[in-house]
Amino acid sequence: MYLIRLDDASDHMNTERWERMEQILDENGVKPLVGVIPLNRDPMLLEFPEDPFFWEKAKAWQDKGWRIALHGYEHVYSTAEGGINPVHNKSEFAGHTLEEQRRKIREGLSVLQVKGLTPDVFFAPSHTFDKNTLRALEAESDIRIISDTVANDVYFQDGFTFIPQQSGKVRELPFKLTTICLHPNFTSDAEFEEIDVFIKAHSGEFADPMSIAETTRKKGFVDIAAEKMYFLKRKLSSLR
Repeated sequence: MYLIRLDDASDHMNTERWERMEQILDENGVKPLVGVIPLNRDPMLLEFPEDPFFWEKAKAWQDKGWRIALHGYEHVYSTAEGGINPVHNKSEFAGHTLEEQRRKIREGLSVLQVKGLTPDVFFAPSHTFDKNTLRALEAESDIRIISDTVANDVYFQDGFTFIPQQSGKVRELPFKLTTICLHPNFTSDAEFEEIDVFIKAHSGEFADPMSIAETTRKKGFVDIAAEKMYFLKRKLSSLR
């Protein structure tokens, strides 16, 4: 099974490309997990014009079954830490104190809730978070599902259900559940074509994000092996 995850939805985004992504997903009957930035201060994303209708659009996504995730707070990197999922050595969360991370979670949730959104999933910018992030989520929210880490399937650890995220593009992978993380703001025309072709070729293989619930399944050998292989490959690639 596959799950589509869309990153970096905010009031500053490439609306034309987000609308194209939405059209492709709607035409193929695919519902994504979509990460909303509560208070976007990312200089790169702020280069896009402000969309005065963004919050109405996000509410419409939620109403039609897109699952809303809390995607950080300001989307600004303030440490060089990779945390417990070191896909990158930069983070908005990993390396900060518990008190600071609680503030970010609390204030970020408040922004979304005022806008009528009810996120029940979290994923951090650049996939980087640490144990304090989990403690902050426990203290400040009801969120107990994280979209990130590498595994064969959904698993339970440290009081949270983890939906693994293994790919940044559409491709066939041998996992029981593969999350494909896409960034509509920067998706090219050629990539949109690839996404449409892939989804059509795998019709009926896409999970409804709302059906993914908390689990008690623990990590197994295949999950651990997949994680080790993933980070070994990234390490070797960085040495080239």
